[in-house]
Parts: sequence; structure tokens; C-alpha cells
Amino acid sequence: MDNGPIALKEWAVAIRALAEGRQIVLLRKGGIVEETKEFRLESPSFWLYPTFEHQRRELLKEEAQPTLAETLEEWSAEAGLTEIGCYAEVAADIEVTSQEQLNRIRAYHIWTDHFAEERLKWKRQKPLHVLLLRIYKLDAPVSVPTLDSYSGCKSWIRIESELPESGKRPVMDEARFERISQEIKTLLAQ
Repeated sequence: MDNGPIALKEWAVAIRALAEGRQIVLLRKGGIVEETKEFRLESPSFWLYPTFEHQRRELLKEEAQPTLAETLEEWSAEAGLTEIGCYAEVAADIEVTSQEQLNRIRAYHIWTDHFAEERLKWKRQKPLHVLLLRIYKLDAPVSVPTLDSYSGCKSWIRIESELPESGKRPVMDEARFERISQEIKTLLAQ
């Protein structure tokens, strides 16, 4: 994984929540075909590559379900293009091992308790990574060819297209981000 900009694959509905400042959290355990069989933070900053295939309405809180429908309406597998509009910087990578910890941050993300619990239980011996992300939105999203090499249940890919170095802005002001980030850290540390 050494050519092209690095990107983390994530549900389009979750990327939309990040881009709209509705959450700063991602929950990661790793893709089925990860080389290490577990999630590893490959880079402290990366692009967010939206995925559509495995999104499930019943794993989203009711208020997030309309956004899922919107992302699916905007997507076409036949188009051969994927729109990238967000860049992320990792503020914290917190390993979580208990359901109680996850329950304490339920108000800070779009997923149901069942989704969070299933993520935690999968590969039970490995911790769940709670990523706190500072998100930057591109002024103009970039469409990149959807390549076969991007498919599959893996977390990280290298984008074989140029992505802009400038023209992105934070979706949340620094004070609000720091406040939410500290609230989550405090809840997870209890």
C-alpha cells in the first residue's frame, strides 16, 4: 500500500454524518480480508471512501435512516465513479473492550446499540477501535473511477487518482470539536 492517496472505506451514510458534523466517531474492527485480521490505523490522516453495499437500515438509529435512503439514491453501481468529498485527521484511536463503554457513547453516533454490540463481539479477543476524527470537507467533491481493486471487505485502499491538497475546510469549529472529543474520551475512560 504505497502508491496514491490513502483512504478508509466506510458506509456512505456514516461519511454523510461526519461531513454534516453530526458525529466525529467511527467504530472499526477491521475488514474480513485484512492482512492482519484486525484493524490497524494505517495513517493519522486519510480520505474517506464511501461504500454502499453493506449499509443496513435496521442498524441505523431512526433519525439516520432517511440519510441512508438519500445516499442510496445518489449512488449507481453502473456509473463507475465514486465521489470523494471528505478528508479526516485522527484525534484519538481509543480501544474499547466492553459493551458498557459503548453504551455510554450511544448518543454520539448514528448506529443502533445492536450494531455497536455486533462490532464489539466480532473477533471478541480484539478490541473495537473508536476513532475520533476531525473532518474536512472538500469545496468541490472529486469523482474517481471505481476500480475492482477497491472492492472487498478491507478497511484501507490506495486511490489511483489525484486528490486535491487544498480546497478543504473543517466541518466543525475547533472549540466544538474539542468539547465533543473530550466528552467522548471522558465517557470511555469511566
